[in-house]
Amino acid sequence: MTRRRPQEEGRPLRVVVVDHTAALGGGELALLRLAAELDPRRVELRAILLDDGPLVARLRAVGVRTVVVRAGARSQGMDRHALAGSWRAVLAVGETVRLVGRVAAVLRRAQADVVHTNSLRADLVGLLAARWCRVPVVWHVHDRIAPDYLPGLAVRVLRVLARRGPRAVVANSRATARTLPGVRDLTVVHPGFAPEQAVASFADRVPPERPVVGLVGRISPTKGQLELVRAARTVLDKHPDARFRLVGGALFGADAYADAVDAEIGRLGLRDAVEVAGFSNDPAAELDRLSVCVHASPVPEPFGQVVVEAMVRGVPVVATDAGGVPEIVRPSGRDLGVLVPPGDADALAAGLLSVLDDPEGAARRARAAYDDATRRFPARATARAVTEVWERAAGGRRRPRT
Repeated sequence: MTRRRPQEEGRPLRVVVVDHTAALGGGELALLRLAAELDPRRVELRAILLDDGPLVARLRAVGVRTVVVRAGARSQGMDRHALAGSWRAVLAVGETVRLVGRVAAVLRRAQADVVHTNSLRADLVGLLAARWCRVPVVWHVHDRIAPDYLPGLAVRVLRVLARRGPRAVVANSRATARTLPGVRDLTVVHPGFAPEQAVASFADRVPPERPVVGLVGRISPTKGQLELVRAARTVLDKHPDARFRLVGGALFGADAYADAVDAEIGRLGLRDAVEVAGFSNDPAAELDRLSVCVHASPVPEPFGQVVVEAMVRGVPVVATDAGGVPEIVRPSGRDLGVLVPPGDADALAAGLLSVLDDPEGAARRARAAYDDATRRFPARATARAVTEVWERAAGGRRRPRT
């Protein structure tokens, strides 16, 4: 292996991102927005994905050279809950280890200066492959490393690795950072919104004529579609003209949960009031259709990107008071939306009614939220902060190009 040389003046840092999925989950959408806002004079970004899917074309469209190195069948499509199954987890890890050599070969050909891992399963693959190639690693952690969010063994292993493996760690919120005790170089960088996701001014917001309550996000037990469906029954008793939209697809093995949501809609007699709209390629347009955007995660979520996305569209927000969401909705004690306890359908219904019963108060909060979110969360600020972490991890050095 060729030794590193001092930094070459005028050449951008070459960063290779590793992600286990090519589906458009929250971490992957955040990566796309980050990639689009990078300064090409400072960073040349490439990507290795361990599966094929829509993220490949989306990355290439923003100029990121992307290679697919497929994971094994057992590890494809597994979510963090599936890792609790011990035998399947062991087999999936075995397949992951076999990926390392192939990923390392791509890293050598790319002549990476820094490896940036963008998901928990990619953390292990990227760390081992980068160590093989003697390249520093930055972990970008989009998940709370806590027992209420991950299996206990995974929590213990990831915390140890986070302290000893990567050169630096980026956490997507202070809530996520608190679940990584003892990490020496840890930087909180909130995911940012792309310029086209925001309305030009709050005055451009045109609310729907009838109440429409929506949840925009993949169908998952961590997103709270069941809680919203149960809250809908109470809301409709007072606002019978209200309608509810569930926008998002079932990813990472959540088909059984999607079936449970559909069954609950039928059990409560809500077929005419609740629409399961499926995946949308235009979440901004979906948000524009709403009177209220709901974030209903029953467990503390690491950040809550959809909350920011709703705010920059001028849409009032009702969200769960846990994880990284209060960092968005209640900065410095100001209420920019309505926060409710997680996992409580009755409290969620009360929060929704407080918005629908007082549209003027909801509009005042939404205006304040728009002003705050457009200032605090632009993707260009995210890109600058992450670039600084990469440059620090590289130690002022570049790999020689051959």
